Amino acid sequence: MKLFHFFLGSIKIIFKGGKGYYSWIVFLILILIWGLGGYINQLQDGLGVTNMSDSVSWAFYIGNFTFLVGVAAAAIMLVIPAYIYNWKPIKEIVIFGELLAITAVVMCIGFIVVDIGSPVKFWHMLPIIGTMNFPDSILAWDFFVLGIYFLINLFVATYLLYSLFIKKEYNKSIVLPLILLSIPAAIAIHTITAFLFNAIPARPFWNSALLAPRFLASAFCSGPAILIILFQVLQKTTKFEIKKEAIWTIAELMVYAMFIYLFFTIAEFFKEFYSDTEHLVFWKYLLFGIGENKELVPYSWLSIFMGTTAFILFLIPRTRKNIITLNIGAVLIYFSVYIEKGLALIIPGFTPDVLGQIHVYTPSIDEIRITVLIFSAGALLFTFMLKIAIAIIFNNYSIDKLELE
Repeated sequence: MKLFHFFLGSIKIIFKGGKGYYSWIVFLILILIWGLGGYINQLQDGLGVTNMSDSVSWAFYIGNFTFLVGVAAAAIMLVIPAYIYNWKPIKEIVIFGELLAITAVVMCIGFIVVDIGSPVKFWHMLPIIGTMNFPDSILAWDFFVLGIYFLINLFVATYLLYSLFIKKEYNKSIVLPLILLSIPAAIAIHTITAFLFNAIPARPFWNSALLAPRFLASAFCSGPAILIILFQVLQKTTKFEIKKEAIWTIAELMVYAMFIYLFFTIAEFFKEFYSDTEHLVFWKYLLFGIGENKELVPYSWLSIFMGTTAFILFLIPRTRKNIITLNIGAVLIYFSVYIEKGLALIIPGFTPDVLGQIHVYTPSIDEIRITVLIFSAGALLFTFMLKIAIAIIFNNYSIDKLELE
């Protein structure tokens, strides 16, 4: 009965808010509807509405999927200091990292669904019901660990909020083992995603043992960058309070991750350019272009510039602890990783193709609309979960208040 009241109370919280809250919800719904039109076109006409082809068969959808897996994995940047080292300033906000992980996994699944074309095919991804080709298929492993990671975060976040709602201390013997399990699960989801790429020997651009650690290092930059901005927005618009020490610690952890990421990337550059094999052509296309085909060059150098600038801003204590330069760095690293995990990762893997031909790819308007659909749906889900969490944690919304209503 208490659980029923919890879900009933959560629904009531979603429908309560001021003008700013409702304006944000209406905005998300409007762009969601605009994006839905693109998906309806794809359902009617198939993947032909995209600019993907036999030569470039993975593109914008898979780039966004890869990026969001990293965002989901980044929750452990809060989990480790909160639960392993029991640091209270982080422990007070760790649930927001778990909510972000839940949202990111849902969006990941959304991009899988739209990339396979007909959504009817998705049942093959489901254990027992479908034909996953498990354990031979790496994609099956990826979906499997994503599912486990999603369920862990969903259960922990729901259980913690439910315990606060009924005014009862949560059971550490239940929560702590799951929290500890979420750490290797977070590492696994992005590692196996990297294996999807580097296990294809015919694609030398991806065929590197450094791809998995590079994925993880970049993930531990982009996910916390979102949280740093989010915490400040919540602080301005709600009763949410966060200690500056928590933000400084998150930023410092990001510095280590950025250094590792830059080191691995430089090591990869050295190996390719010093060896100067025929496989260097993919890196040349990405960084310098081939002939008149320089489509990715501005994006790749923009990503490098933004990532390097963010690293410098976060490395220097004075700029790391200045709220303006901190936010600039967070925005720069977010977009740097988004570009690197998207077009700068996917397209050079296919370009030039096996015949040496260059097929220029740019996302179609329907691909962009469908991407907007998934991101707006994710933002809507995250907004609702945040609304519930803030009401229960900071406004002390409980079963007693619900019964009084």
